[in-house]
Amino acid sequence: MKRLLSILALLLSCVAAQAQLYVPGETLNYKMSYRAKLFPNTEVANVIIQTTESTLDGAPALKVYGMGQTARAFNWILPVKDAYTIWIDPETLLTRRFEADLKEGDYTRKSVFTFDYNNNKVYTRWQTRQRPVEYRTLEIKQKGMDAISLYFNLRTVPDSEIVPGYERELEMVLEDTVRYLKFRYEGREVKKIKNLGRFNTLKFRCKIATSDGYAFQDGTEFEVWISDDRNKIPLYIKSPIKVGSVQAYLSSYEGLRYPLDSFIKK
Repeated sequence: MKRLLSILALLLSCVAAQAQLYVPGETLNYKMSYRAKLFPNTEVANVIIQTTESTLDGAPALKVYGMGQTARAFNWILPVKDAYTIWIDPETLLTRRFEADLKEGDYTRKSVFTFDYNNNKVYTRWQTRQRPVEYRTLEIKQKGMDAISLYFNLRTVPDSEIVPGYERELEMVLEDTVRYLKFRYEGREVKKIKNLGRFNTLKFRCKIATSDGYAFQDGTEFEVWISDDRNKIPLYIKSPIKVGSVQAYLSSYEGLRYPLDSFIKK
């Protein structure tokens, strides 16, 4: 589940739209499923991402909450409830603080990242049930971000830049390491989304470098389809694994700024 939620958060980052899409009150709900040759498409988890207005240290902030939880039928295998809370500067659209509270069976982990862009550093604090609190300072070369707030930041890429073959590489902080995300725009495609219907979409192919830094060859790969309208929300996500693949699809939404004009029909 930890891998699935990370994939979803990172795939959500492969979007492009205008800065005004930062709308407090936006809620996106996703269902995640597993598929293999001898197994039907089975829903295994649910994910919700919400945006609200907030403050941090007395200053205005956008608060983003993301939570992934195994479906009730799979709790007997491995009960998971991973929660993420991020505070983003509404002017610069950069992460100011990131908190994670992960519960995966007997494993627990709590993390806090504090971003210092003036000195190009991220200060991390984390602990698990099995280990005491640990601190680490990470160097960031760019305006590094956590995985979920990348989702919001990349929605500000101008439409004029999104043409077939468009590529971008970004630096992000994932757990307590600096990782790199590379994505490429593949083109337009009509995509059927379960229970919602058919949509005009923009397709992206993405890669996450391995934990040692720059090697993309053996990193995580995935594809994402986003709505081809002014909202630019992720509709469908797919990532291959050693046996089968995992998917996430939009199941419901609230608080979008614009009509979902990419919708074709049921």
